Amino acid sequence: MTLASNELVFLNFYAEWCRFSNLLAPIFNEAADKVREAFPDAGKVVLGKVDCDKETAIASRFHITKYPTLKIVRNGQLSKREYRGQRSADAFLEFVKKQLEDPIKEFHSLKDLETLDSKKRIIIGYFDRRDQPEYDTFRKVASNLKDECQFHVGFGEAAQAMHPPGHPIIVFRPDVALTHENDETYNGSLKNFDELKIWIQEKCVPLVREITFENAEELTEEGLPFLILFHHPDDTNSIKDYKAIIEQQLMDEKQNVNFLTADGKRFAHPLHHLGKSEEDLPIIAIDSFRHMYLFPNFKDMYQPGKLKQFLQDLYNGKLHREFHYGPDPVTNEIQVDVNSNTSPPESTFKKLGPSKNRYTLLTKDEL
Repeated sequence: MTLASNELVFLNFYAEWCRFSNLLAPIFNEAADKVREAFPDAGKVVLGKVDCDKETAIASRFHITKYPTLKIVRNGQLSKREYRGQRSADAFLEFVKKQLEDPIKEFHSLKDLETLDSKKRIIIGYFDRRDQPEYDTFRKVASNLKDECQFHVGFGEAAQAMHPPGHPIIVFRPDVALTHENDETYNGSLKNFDELKIWIQEKCVPLVREITFENAEELTEEGLPFLILFHHPDDTNSIKDYKAIIEQQLMDEKQNVNFLTADGKRFAHPLHHLGKSEEDLPIIAIDSFRHMYLFPNFKDMYQPGKLKQFLQDLYNGKLHREFHYGPDPVTNEIQVDVNSNTSPPESTFKKLGPSKNRYTLLTKDEL
């Protein structure tokens, strides 16, 4: 009832025996007082806490793997992204304020859309007026997916050239600077929240994501190996081609691997770990969270099946064997050099995962 009757619920999942939970408790209580003062209206926002030792069913439902975990529920829907920012009462208050901001920017002329960021994925709505039930659905979906996409809307004269009166339209515009994708129009029901949310989520959360220092902990905690393109900041062509090849050849691997791009300047340390530098970009590598493996030649990416074989060689242990002992022999017999002390470079992204200095990690070995 609490989740369903409030626009935003900010939850602290804790355990009484956890030192980090005990440090957070008074801060979270102070934040609740500040939030109540800032947003006194019922049904707007609630801060809640869950004792995971007592409420094991709730902890299991929310997939809690570390204490304390801070999660958001918007309009009754769990947000995939956790709160991972500063743990202070003022920081929590600012976070709540930001979550309650209107996620949709209004445009007043179609010319305004020409200046939108071509490196962002964007959803654009064209409506007759603000009080349409279809717009209310659009607004609720936007509030749930505001972290994944930019949302823009036009009403009346500003939008009438794009749709017939009484027939609002929602369009996805891809990050055209970084992908070969095209615009796409939503053809489902504009009054069905779940249907619209699924469509927008599929468009806004791409198969290939960019890893940054801000989202590295979140991506690492998913526990899937990384297939990463390290690129020069200005090299958009390699990004476009890499994304297109993965979408064409590796869709069936999306449950097994996180496909990522990384700014080779910002992530110079993993490159150095691989014996590479900025001059060697672009390069492709796997981080298995134990070791890192280099794709031998970037241009081989354009040969059908080469990237897929690189992943298969990770799964069957060939990458690890060949690093130690050289290429596999033609026969099925593998010559083992028991005196070999060489080892592939250790994972560098594992170190960006949830820190034991910040969380009590549970028994799940997520890396």
